Amino acid sequence: MNEIINHTKHWECATCGHEWTKPEAPSDSDKPRIIKDANGTVLTDGDTVVLIKDLKLRGSSGVIKGGTKAKNIRLVDGDHQIDCKIDGAQIGLKAEFVKKA
Repeated sequence: MNEIINHTKHWECATCGHEWTKPEAPSDSDKPRIIKDANGTVLTDGDTVVLIKDLKLRGSSGVIKGGTKAKNIRLVDGDHQIDCKIDGAQIGLKAEFVKKA
């Protein structure tokens, strides 16, 4: 299964192995994040997105096909800006590989 692994001090993407530190509690001075899809459309929490290309799953021979929909996404900080479920598996995606549906 593909998921983001939550370690004590960092996150790890099970798809590609990328690791990043957990964000600290946001301060009032932080600017709101703006995350755009592959076409430059601004994404928000709860949107539905569609994969624009096939994505290989790290550590297996599995593939998520282009055209697969992910409903009710959640935007997160880090290298993989989108947290969603596809076929019941929790997955972290990069915004550059999706378009807003």
